[in-house]
Amino acid sequence: MPTITYLPMNVTCEALIGDNILEVALANGIDLQHNCGGVCACSTCHVIVRQGLNSLTEMEDGEADQLDEAEGLTLDSRLGCQAKITDEIDLVVEIPQLNPAIAKLFHEGAH
Repeated sequence: MPTITYLPMNVTCEALIGDNILEVALANGIDLQHNCGGVCACSTCHVIVRQGLNSLTEMEDGEADQLDEAEGLTLDSRLGCQAKITDEIDLVVEIPQLNPAIAKLFHEGAH
């Protein structure tokens, strides 16, 4: 059974093949933002895959388009709602720290 370790909190969770990074986080009480409800319509569930990138589904065009809006984008960035586990390889993902003003909007909503 693969695991996902979430940084910076250093919490490791069991996952199943077919689960996505967001689903596993939410099922284990990890605060990974997902303003659109996990339907690839925003970039709030942006994560950086530090280990196991090749064990995830390939990125599709819609995800790539949404990632362009993410703060702190890297070559190893994925949207947690779109990155599904395809192999028994353990993952390490980092939840980027957001600019405090942007993080406040994610939690409270834009007014």
